[in-house]
Amino acid sequence: MGLSVMQVLSDLTNFMRIAFRTDASSQIGTGHVMRCLTLADALREQGAECHFVCREHEGHLMDHISSRGYELHALPRPDANGSFESDLAHASWLGVGWKSDADQTRQALSSETFDWLIVDHYALDHCWESVLRSSCKRIMVIDDLADRRHNCDLLLDQNYYSNLNQRYQDLLPDHCISLLGPSFLLLRQEFYLAKHDLGVRDGIINNVLVFFGGNDPTNQTEKVLKAFEKLQLPNVSIDVVVGHTNFNRELINAKCDQLPNTRYFYNAANMAELVANADLGIGAGGSAMWERCYLGLPTITVVSAQNQLRTTKDVASLGAIEYLGLADLLGTGDYMQAIVNLIYDQQRVIRITNAALDMFKKESGVSVVDVMLNFDSYSYQKTCFSNQQSNLPA
Repeated sequence: MGLSVMQVLSDLTNFMRIAFRTDASSQIGTGHVMRCLTLADALREQGAECHFVCREHEGHLMDHISSRGYELHALPRPDANGSFESDLAHASWLGVGWKSDADQTRQALSSETFDWLIVDHYALDHCWESVLRSSCKRIMVIDDLADRRHNCDLLLDQNYYSNLNQRYQDLLPDHCISLLGPSFLLLRQEFYLAKHDLGVRDGIINNVLVFFGGNDPTNQTEKVLKAFEKLQLPNVSIDVVVGHTNFNRELINAKCDQLPNTRYFYNAANMAELVANADLGIGAGGSAMWERCYLGLPTITVVSAQNQLRTTKDVASLGAIEYLGLADLLGTGDYMQAIVNLIYDQQRVIRITNAALDMFKKESGVSVVDVMLNFDSYSYQKTCFSNQQSNLPA
């Protein structure tokens, strides 16, 4: 992997103002906000001033953002009867029409001149971005759908796809720099530290980590707990993590209390430690999948949202995860079988670990923040940095 965010930011000398436009909700999930917070944390440590613009959806994370000390600009609650003015697949996730959102965002940011506006939202495209050009010097987009045009200067897609280098053709301006693939993964500093101290994984499963993201809408966590209850594995301990918007957390907490060798964590602050100490993971695709792969945790992985499907299958084709299927089609018996298959196949577990670690073996030679802070040095190249510069197959 290339230089970490923190390493590159040590060279930051100029005060920067950066705005993030992103949302969390019971429908959207928490991943977009959490990866933006990871980037914001690193920038702030070097003196940058970061602002967040978020709408008050059900299941928002605005209190969490504010508790981290960031300036928050809250947009009004969604308009239940509004028109979305767009044919984008995820237009409804915005909660209002894109023109209204653009006007409200401009008003929220009107008192400042921002060096970067970072947009992480499936419901926003080049139309919205063009309106916001007057509020910032440059625009960065974080995306992984490649299903709409963007008007941006920098695009980040940190996921792996078999056709990674072709996905954004004809969707970006000619001058846009693209950062593609897991070499550009946004990780909290705790994961870099955990990687440095990571021990050898021997394929023996004694400790299992269960985490299905911030909300787990189909309550896969309970299915997994029922699977362990039926399997009765006295030598296996279980760590269960639930997120901010998991509406079943009280039920899960009670279930954990009933099971031996089971610990319950709400909004765990030590996720890297839990991943590093586990021998097997069970969870959904998305950002958490990359955290587990980075630390070589072999994981039974399911898809809980359609936007996770393609990259999850492509990562499975590398042997870096054990893909089980679509979450809402799975039952307790499916998890029981998958768990047993891995517990009694030590070599298979080791192969998954090695494949996951191999995804990050070769440095990309550049980082997200390196490009942000030295954009003029890169922009003339009209560069696409991608997995072709790493150890991944093209």
